[in-house]
Amino acid sequence: MVNLEWYRTFKAIYKTGTLTGAAEALFISQPGVSLHLSSLENYVGYKLFDRTGRKMVPTEKGKVFYNFIIEPLNKLEDAEKNFQKSTEKHTPTISVGMCFETFQITLEQYISTLPFNVIIRFGEYPEMLDNLDKGILDLIITPQKGTSANIEHEAFSYETIVLVAGNEVDSKSFNKLAKGKDTSVIEDWLKQQKWYGTTGDMEHLFRFWKLNFNTHPDFRPNYIVPNLNSIVRCLKSGKGVAVVPDFLCRKEIDNGEIKLLWEGKTKLKNTLHFGTRKKTVYADEINLIKKLFRKVMLPVE
Repeated sequence: MVNLEWYRTFKAIYKTGTLTGAAEALFISQPGVSLHLSSLENYVGYKLFDRTGRKMVPTEKGKVFYNFIIEPLNKLEDAEKNFQKSTEKHTPTISVGMCFETFQITLEQYISTLPFNVIIRFGEYPEMLDNLDKGILDLIITPQKGTSANIEHEAFSYETIVLVAGNEVDSKSFNKLAKGKDTSVIEDWLKQQKWYGTTGDMEHLFRFWKLNFNTHPDFRPNYIVPNLNSIVRCLKSGKGVAVVPDFLCRKEIDNGEIKLLWEGKTKLKNTLHFGTRKKTVYADEINLIKKLFRKVMLPVE
């Protein structure tokens, strides 16, 4: 008999492209993800993914299988969510979407203080906007604004994408180069460093590089770790560089555990928005969560 969690795990692997990403999305261990996948593959009788390096690439049968189960699986998940809300008449349940790193830095420390139930969901921003519009999510934290007439966006903070480094990196040499007008020597120096990246997309690095050097980075990070917070922790070893949002590492910079190396010739900033539906019965609960975010993050400029 098929366990519903096997289907959830299959969907998470398909969406994230990695076992690590699926484990983070589902809040289970990576061995647990592997066990669910192998059990499902044994049940259906064929491989659902090809393992190419760190990536999980769906096979042709895997793609067919995904297209066959995704709609009924989404309906089951919606039914589960709606059932939970309808049975908990005295305690509302609020679903909030954001990136994993944002949750760890902001809301995670306050979860136990909230006087209502909370479901945290991680995912890509377009998917979160769609789920907000459909009523699956009640609040999202996003740098991207949607176009739905049912959704309103409220700017509340900002992030600056910066280059940070371990304390053993020779920042004095870099600072001399950064003061000059020749960006090619800055670029060459940076390419010689040990770089950290994540298993997810490399959007921050691509945008930072394009803005400052008018080209895409033609190198791969030396170390690929699960998420941006992992990068910050790794940099405490003293070695390596990375491009990350400043709010994720402000504490470590202030404490001298890592250092801010460069903000770029032109600062790369993202405005962060609260996204909500215009009509909601959870206005009080949503406002409380907004208050907590404003407590932690810098106000919008």
